[in-house]
Amino acid sequence: MKILFAGGGTAGHINPALAVASYIRNRDPETEILFVGNKGGMEETLVPKAGFDMETIHISGFKRSFSPSAIAANVKTAVRAVTASSESKKIIKKFKPDICMGTGGYVSGPVLRTAAKMGIPIVIHEQNAFPGMTTKMLSKHAKKVMLAIEDAKKHLDPQCKTVVTGNPIREEILTADKETSRKKLHLDLRPVILSFGGSLGARKINEGVASLIAQSGKTGEYQHIHAYGKYGKWFPDLLREKGIEPDNCSNLDIREYIDNMPDCLAACDLVICRAGAITLSEIQAMGKPAILIPSPNVAENHQYYNALALVNAGAAEMVEEKDLDDTVIEKIAKRMLADKDILKKYGDNAKSMAITDANSRIYAVIKNIVKEH
Repeated sequence: MKILFAGGGTAGHINPALAVASYIRNRDPETEILFVGNKGGMEETLVPKAGFDMETIHISGFKRSFSPSAIAANVKTAVRAVTASSESKKIIKKFKPDICMGTGGYVSGPVLRTAAKMGIPIVIHEQNAFPGMTTKMLSKHAKKVMLAIEDAKKHLDPQCKTVVTGNPIREEILTADKETSRKKLHLDLRPVILSFGGSLGARKINEGVASLIAQSGKTGEYQHIHAYGKYGKWFPDLLREKGIEPDNCSNLDIREYIDNMPDCLAACDLVICRAGAITLSEIQAMGKPAILIPSPNVAENHQYYNALALVNAGAAEMVEEKDLDDTVIEKIAKRMLADKDILKKYGDNAKSMAITDANSRIYAVIKNIVKEH
């Protein structure tokens, strides 16, 4: 079997494809796998690092503005849309895939559209509760649209052939243990809060948790792991302005980036973060209560809908950026942590939403379609 994966632009599009591809490679080493990514995208680093072959095309997205620079960029995008289809056709002709799977991002569009025109079956995996534009446009041509959660179905055409598979989850997440992880991280029995805003950082999250962290630094009430991100190097100074020296507080772990997320997630009692699809799937798999602050700077405001699905299930609290101030996160976190029964209920509800066998479900869909074709 030959499988062509198309997706890129963000880790949220690339990592699900890599998780599925790795699962397939481990179970069926004879399967040939090729990735198509965007020239200059982060997939050029991530895909080869994972040990997969990759071809690239040139593609970009349209800007929603009428400024001279945006108009110029959109003209270039329109030209690239034509050339990307031609580039995709060459790659598909050469590789001769049995099936093409798209995981989102600009790259999925021309590759899957071209494959469908060439009579090759296509499938789409949609990570978010609110499907992206690429998914919506291609869904009518897909043999199957694989959804992370049932909620996404209502945003697609009723004629679409959908199946709920969940989001692929890293094996390390599924096997991490709370007690073992706490020992590794030198944490005691006090409640542990984990907060982060992504690898680059999120100013609003950094500002939103500063008072909570500073208060913990003074009282020692909570243990707190916080990642401020690449663009948040000013954050320790903000804590100093609030009256603490973070380096001298043994209950605080303040760093730029979390490179041991499975352990940090397993160890914590409460998560404060954005509402990216893969992050939420990992929170659900571990059964963690959360305070979600969806990014408003994403296509179709999809993080809001991701967070809303957990809120409606009684698995998380949500605060929109426009409602953040110095105290709102501190108040919600203290209220949640003060009641162990409520905290457990949030965690149990999150766990009940988890789909932990997404990789095998997706592989089964792929195999069945290839077999039928």
